[in-house]
Amino acid sequence: MYRPLHSSKFISVSFVLFCIVLICLASCQSNPESHDTITFMAGYKPQANLPFVAAYVAQENKYFEQQGLRVDLRHSSGQHTKLLMSGEVQVTTLDASALLKFATTPGLPIMAVALFGHKGQQAFASLKVSQIKSPSDWEGKVFGYKISLPPEYLGIIDVAGVNRSEIKEVQVGFDPRILIEGNVDILAIFKSNEPDILNRMGFETSVIDPSDFGIPTLGLTYVTTTEFVKQQPELVKRFLKATMKGLNYAIENPEATLAIIEKYAPKEDKDHMRFMMMTEIADATSATSESLGYGSMTHDQWDRLHNFLLLHGAIPHNIDVAEVYEDKFITEIYQRGVLIWP
Repeated sequence: MYRPLHSSKFISVSFVLFCIVLICLASCQSNPESHDTITFMAGYKPQANLPFVAAYVAQENKYFEQQGLRVDLRHSSGQHTKLLMSGEVQVTTLDASALLKFATTPGLPIMAVALFGHKGQQAFASLKVSQIKSPSDWEGKVFGYKISLPPEYLGIIDVAGVNRSEIKEVQVGFDPRILIEGNVDILAIFKSNEPDILNRMGFETSVIDPSDFGIPTLGLTYVTTTEFVKQQPELVKRFLKATMKGLNYAIENPEATLAIIEKYAPKEDKDHMRFMMMTEIADATSATSESLGYGSMTHDQWDRLHNFLLLHGAIPHNIDVAEVYEDKFITEIYQRGVLIWP
């Protein structure tokens, strides 16, 4: 004869089972051995570049852990793209223009999965005392560039109708002091870094941003391999969710974030790190990021940059930009521009 289970016994058994489930879940979360491992390599030394900051915060605030990830966070000594291709690194950082250049080489199947800089890092500085206020003032002056002529420089010359033959162009390397020493009048710079360095030396600068002239520019990205995207899509998605959580935290809590950056870059000046981070946050903020979420990107952005680089000889031939980025992960982790968490 069927006898129903006494309600108190049923509740007791159910409660015990519920507690066991909670204990198991807590054990999985607190046990790093149960987490999936990803190696992330920032593309330079420890500092306040925004993609680095997002990972620092995600690590320190345990956002990676909350996404079931154990992230081995490293910094590059110049080999990050090679290590990515070899499989030793799963995610790294790369400038959008550099990524398009890499993509023109057969056999380099890498792609961007998040875009930080909706404006690029390239800009052009002059000392304020020189009274160089616009590109038209470049004529009759000496322009210094680091390794090769920036396509943004050529684009501004075209847009502003500057007579390039009236400018002396010289390769000068990476030391911005060449500007204050008077060897050049205009210097190609990284705008989140070098204007502050020059100002802190006591030399006020004027900076011309290519984006102010309608030049299509993009900044740093997270990149991975097409193979990793295909084989481990959930890991890519969880990594991005944690780092975008870190990025949003940094934007809302800049001073607390600077304390986190200091743990990773203890030798760097805090005020300089603040300048770098806030400059890159400003460049990460656009109509696209505000409507779709930080890290988002569009085909039009990549297409315009590709066409501009092709026009000015910065890439050797046309490529299919749809092969260079994958935006589905960023799209999936946001709802109407708000990060879905956890």
